[in-house]
Amino acid sequence: MEFDTSSPIWLQLVSEFSRRIVAGEWEAGGKIPGVRELALQLGVNPNTVQRALSEMERDGLCRSERTAGRFITDDKHRIAELRRALVTDAADEYIRVSRGLRMDNTDALALIDERWNRRDFTQHDYTGKEA
Repeated sequence: MEFDTSSPIWLQLVSEFSRRIVAGEWEAGGKIPGVRELALQLGVNPNTVQRALSEMERDGLCRSERTAGRFITDDKHRIAELRRALVTDAADEYIRVSRGLRMDNTDALALIDERWNRRDFTQHDYTGKEA
């Protein structure tokens, strides 16, 4: 994972971990890898991973079990809310760019419709895995 210097790494980790949950890479109710393991995988300080996971706990995306570790929420409604929020952010960015380029609503929607079923767009483009 490459980090953007314009925002704190722990916030970028919250985004990445949220994406993993929504994409099903981390299954609802499943165990999250340990802080040290994630820190090694991502090349960051364990305290940074800890801060990201603590924030996710506050957001209701995961829970800690004293001796067993952290687990993804099994609240499907909460995960659906997260998915909608992530897609809404992406849609808002598309709208900002489209409006900035003076594209009207009809053309913007037609472009989405045209590209939605392209064979070279798979789930892989966002999750890192082939659909």
